[in-house]
Amino acid sequence: MNGVTCAVIVLNWNGRKLLEEFLPSVIRNTDPALGSVIVADNHSTDDSAEYLKREFPGITLLEFDQNYGFAGGYNRAIRLIEAKYALLLNSDAEVTEGWLPPLVALLEREEGVAAVQPKIRSYRERDKFEYAGACGGFIDYLGFPFCRGRILDTVEQDAGQYDVATKVFWATGAALCIRRDAYLEAGGLDENFFAHMEEIDLCWRLQNRGYSIKVEPASTVFHLGGGTLPMDHPRKLFLNYRNNLLMLYKNAERKRFRRIFPCRCALDGMAACIFLLKGEWANARSVFRAYAAYRSARAGYEPGGPGRTLAGVYRRSIVWDYFARNRKVFSKLKQFNKPSD
Repeated sequence: MNGVTCAVIVLNWNGRKLLEEFLPSVIRNTDPALGSVIVADNHSTDDSAEYLKREFPGITLLEFDQNYGFAGGYNRAIRLIEAKYALLLNSDAEVTEGWLPPLVALLEREEGVAAVQPKIRSYRERDKFEYAGACGGFIDYLGFPFCRGRILDTVEQDAGQYDVATKVFWATGAALCIRRDAYLEAGGLDENFFAHMEEIDLCWRLQNRGYSIKVEPASTVFHLGGGTLPMDHPRKLFLNYRNNLLMLYKNAERKRFRRIFPCRCALDGMAACIFLLKGEWANARSVFRAYAAYRSARAGYEPGGPGRTLAGVYRRSIVWDYFARNRKVFSKLKQFNKPSD
């Protein structure tokens, strides 16, 4: 790995407390011979920048003139660096000793792999996987994402059951190690998404271009999660629904999209009704607003992908299997694991 360089980029927006808690582990556990640590600041209005300049003068600080969101912030940072690999790391992630070499080694060894993620475990419940990525991302035929180690709201304990590097559909943006040239070739993260699901969209586009995506469990990162918006925040719900629909419209083969869209409308409508019955009016409005925003935004995209056979696509409905067939852990999904009933 002589001469290999990886820019570890931490995106920050008003995250002084998170930087104070988590950045020291990144600096301590990142070998400067292999990776440089960069903080890209999305025009914070707290004292983040001043804190970094005072406490960590040795790192590179990029200061942007406005908040460009997750997608826009990383796009600007990656265009500015010159490293062979970029590692997008959330500001609420604690990295472990020796976390970076396995990720870089996999990309060096397998030229057809564009991006790789580590195993993501919960910062609060350290023996469990973390919601946002767990041990590699998958997607069902209707476009609903899930993970090895996390299906819908069920998060598994990590007992080493998924400690094998494997192809996945998507790698989490919480800790995404990617070839810089492949990132730029694919157009980077979609800035219209602003935040949420943009890494899944990018991984889909990379697969459509012939690349593979992998998870490398030999590397472990602990993730707090919800560092910017809590899981049940209406804004987060809106972005997840809208961006998921846009992702399908952009990347799914046209016949497939026309076939699955009515099913998505029905399921998402049911979700909105459940929010209403529970008295969660803001969440219900977020679903309806997401559909309106999707219809407006899709005019800016060329519809449809090439219809490739992609790794990590579940041929059944993960929602149906979860609720109707009680398949709430990844090891029960026959397509990937062939378990006994």
